[in-house]
Amino acid sequence: MGKLSILIYIVLALLFLLLISHSPSKSSSRHHRRLKLRSSFNFSDHNPRHHEPVPFDPLVADIERRREDKQWEKHYIESSHPDILKDIDAAPGHEPQPEWEDFMDAEDYLNDEEKFNVTSRLLLLFPKIDVDPVDGHVSEHELTEWNMDQAKREVMHRTQREVEVHDKNHDGLISFSEYEPPSWVHNSVDQNTFGYDMGWWREEHFNASDADGDGLLNITEFNDFLHPADSKNPKLLQWLCMEEVRERDSDKDGKVNFKEFFHGLFDLVRNYDEESHNSSHPTDDSLEAPAKVLFSQLDKDGDGYLSDVELLPVIGKLHPSERYYAKQQADYIISQADTDKDGRLSLTEMIENPFVFYSAIFSDEDDEDYDFHDEFR
Repeated sequence: MGKLSILIYIVLALLFLLLISHSPSKSSSRHHRRLKLRSSFNFSDHNPRHHEPVPFDPLVADIERRREDKQWEKHYIESSHPDILKDIDAAPGHEPQPEWEDFMDAEDYLNDEEKFNVTSRLLLLFPKIDVDPVDGHVSEHELTEWNMDQAKREVMHRTQREVEVHDKNHDGLISFSEYEPPSWVHNSVDQNTFGYDMGWWREEHFNASDADGDGLLNITEFNDFLHPADSKNPKLLQWLCMEEVRERDSDKDGKVNFKEFFHGLFDLVRNYDEESHNSSHPTDDSLEAPAKVLFSQLDKDGDGYLSDVELLPVIGKLHPSERYYAKQQADYIISQADTDKDGRLSLTEMIENPFVFYSAIFSDEDDEDYDFHDEFR
């Protein structure tokens, strides 16, 4: 079966390349859409509820990570060790170290057909995605799993970078005394800022992340600490529930009544369950009945309030995980590239719709030209 699948892919690839090689060129009459790397990670305004899209192509992700690492290193030195920069600037005959982009401009690389051929990339990636089962099509499940793998690499890369910053004694473990909260926590003057008056980045959060209770966070626990929505640690999930109660509990009675639930939590659950609901604008009156149904289902003891324990069944909807976003990306890609509407993608559909897979790095200033050309380059 494996050899047969490889043979099928080779035949399809050769046929497709033969087809495009004999098709008339449109390049002279079409504007070519230039690729651009995504904006760099926002270091100063990180919010646990904000989510960045993950690149579809691991090669693009690697280029972005290398660029981001350079920006992160500069940001870290400027914010944490300004004295080092001062000493460097004062050194006689000092010349700044060349950036990675000085050796190779990443966007020129992406737009150089000799170096980054989109068709070749998709031909290479297709059999790596079509694995469960290997049937010549990419399903929503396979695409979600692919997106998840890319997301895990991205998240763990950033976590490893944070470990290097906070691990003062270089033992591979983080103690609470070693950890320094993000600058936005220190600099926040708005007490309504997410995380300001909650336990985020505080000792309760740290202890809940410490799965083995040894007072230290290994890289897995520290990754959970930074990304609690993706954790399987029961203590951390319980802590998330406690923080939701603390945030929503406007009358400070330690519980969430229906009004507090309706004007905060219910909308988050509804957004999770009904991704397409934004096309309509339901009124509070029309939403109150389903909100009461959900509230009564969660209120297991029937006392008219929700405790932190009772919020546990919906905590994954209040704090969506990477899998939620991976599936969102997969659904969007299939909706855009599935020409024959069979709910899956063929190799031809992927190659004919490359903008869907690489749209995250399209230049923003080109958006107004979008309808005027159908080529990637």
